[in-house]
Order: sequence, then structure tokens, then C-alpha cells
Amino acid sequence: MKAKKVLFITTEMMPFVPESPRAKKGLEMPQAIQELGHEIRTFSPNWGIINERRNQLHEVIRLSGMNLIIDDTDHTLVIKVASIPSARMQIYFIDNDDYFTHRNLICDDNGNEYTDNGERAVFYVRGVLETVKKLRWVPDIIHCHGWMSSFAPLYIKRAYQDEPSFCDAKVVFSATAPDIKTDLGPSFQASIPFRNIKQNEVSDITTGQCTFEEMAKIAVKYADGLIVDDRKTPRTIAQYAKEIGKPVLTFKTDYAQAYSDFYESLMP
Repeated sequence: MKAKKVLFITTEMMPFVPESPRAKKGLEMPQAIQELGHEIRTFSPNWGIINERRNQLHEVIRLSGMNLIIDDTDHTLVIKVASIPSARMQIYFIDNDDYFTHRNLICDDNGNEYTDNGERAVFYVRGVLETVKKLRWVPDIIHCHGWMSSFAPLYIKRAYQDEPSFCDAKVVFSATAPDIKTDLGPSFQASIPFRNIKQNEVSDITTGQCTFEEMAKIAVKYADGLIVDDRKTPRTIAQYAKEIGKPVLTFKTDYAQAYSDFYESLMP
């Protein structure tokens, strides 16, 4: 099997955030794929709970400074990087004062989900794609893991489809157990438009504000394949994928080779 270039767009990743099934998989998955001989690049949000000094994050000036417009407002894109020597991996972090600095993953300190979680996800995804363009690195596979990456397939296939970095890439979405409990709030739809993507792009799936399962279905609609990442992943997500003819890899405990084979099956 020919080695692939695999881009991971993750939601959580140990050791930068506390251990959870998503954070554990966020670390182990790219490491395992790399150990099979594939070349990887890995991205994560720079959550406000990440200790930058302890984890030795530092800004990459040449990649930072772009403004991304979300709902008619400019937001500065900051790129930071850190290494995990034991895993021989370098991690790129998407940062922004409005969306990540001094803020938790999903909820505030009182347990209330942020009303702009949809905006945060859109900014993260667009930030990753713009940074990969600057890196001049062309992935064969883009593996999206977790809720924060849900909109990546939409933007890759509808807004970046003619970009040399992405036009030939196959997109895989890993659906996890639910973590977002409420919908994405009233600002979600206004955050979507970019290039030829219109506000009603996902109206056939969402109720207008978008729940966890609807986010996953948006990802599945535009991805080339679905991986059921957790035993607690809602069954409706895989059912939807099968209804629209997308390949589905069911949950695997010993997943590294299965994922690699799944990547291969999507290639022309």
C-alpha cells in the first residue's frame, strides 16, 4: 500500500487537554497512522484550558495574522505549534482571542454551552484550511474527528474544491459520542456563508439552529466516508450515511490498520 499524506482535523487531544475518549483518540489515532508509514499533519483548537508554557506552545509568525470574516466580523487567525517528542508528532493549534483564549471547550464555568459554538467551529475549520494552503502541503486524506471538525467536509467540497491543496483529497469524518447537548444557537446559520456557500446550504438537514446529530449529518453529506468512532455514536448518523450511499466503517477497537485500509478504499 502506497503511503498517504493524512491531515487530521481534531477536536480534543491529549496531553494538551484532560483525558477523555475523544482526547485519547485524538492523540493515538494520528500516532498510529504515522506508525503505519503515512505522513501526517495534525491540527487542534488552542482551547483556553491549555497551558501554553507547560506544553511549550509558540506562535508561528509566518502563518499567523490573516483575518477571517465570520458573520461580517473580522477575527484574527493565530497559529501556534507544539511537539510531542514521545510520539514524534508536531501539532498545529488554531487560536483567536474571541473564540478560544480564556474559554473552555464547550461550556463556560457554570456549565452553560457557549452560544457561539457554531461560529467557533466554522472559524476553526476555515483556519485549518487556510493554514494548510500556506504550508503548501497537499493531503491525500483529510480525517475530521469530532464536533469541532463537522463543517470541514462542507468547506472542503463547496468552498475550497478548486484549491490545489484540497481538490483531489478524500474526506473522512469520525462521528463520536454526543458532546454538544443543545443546538448551536441563533448565530449558526449566519456564520456559514463563504465564497459560494450560502446560508441555506444545510437547510435540508438542520432545524435552523443545528443539534449534535445534525452537525454530524452535515459532515456525512459532504464527506467521502464515515467512521463510527464510538460505541455511543448515535445510530441515526450511520443510517443517514447509508441512505445517501456513503461508505461506513463500523466501530473498531483495533482500528489503525482498519482506518488505513478505509483510506485506501476511497482512493481512485
